[in-house]
Amino acid sequence: FNLMSALHKSMRNSDPDATGYWLARMVEAGEDPMYIARRLGRFASEDVGNADPQALTVAVAADEAFRRLGMPEGIFPLAQCCTYLASTVKSNASYLAFSTAQEDVTEHGALPVPAHLRNAPTALARSMGHGDGYRYPHDEGGHAAGQAYLPEALAGRRYYEPKDAGFEIKLKARLARLRGAGGASEGS
Repeated sequence: FNLMSALHKSMRNSDPDATGYWLARMVEAGEDPMYIARRLGRFASEDVGNADPQALTVAVAADEAFRRLGMPEGIFPLAQCCTYLASTVKSNASYLAFSTAQEDVTEHGALPVPAHLRNAPTALARSMGHGDGYRYPHDEGGHAAGQAYLPEALAGRRYYEPKDAGFEIKLKARLARLRGAGGASEGS
């Protein structure tokens, strides 16, 4: 666990040299490469996230390449993934968003789904008001301003706050426009 911690923290600090060293130490110590691959996937989501959405694709590809190649050649895609993850821009905003949402689920329990978001596949469901008032975003230019998507008790709650890093800069600007239009703030 100490070696994985060193690898993870080296990638998080954008140090591909230390990352390579700790990966080599783990391989030489006989660590299961599938454990390493799994942790790279986690890192790509937890520590890189939407700052570089390609990171998860790289991690999944490295995992698949290892499965196809096996040892010893399969280590090279894992090494490539490690240096990529260490070198790319980082953001934990998606991870923080999910963690905060989990805290709200724990604190507030299973809040009811707003009626307009409920599925209405039957006449009975429709008669109970399921789907009433739902506005289809594609009919409104891709964004139904003012439509609430969170339970009433969490109205206006923000979970995802993109950082000023990599691709999240674009996401942050887009969400600022949408939230300013009175839409995403209702359900972000």
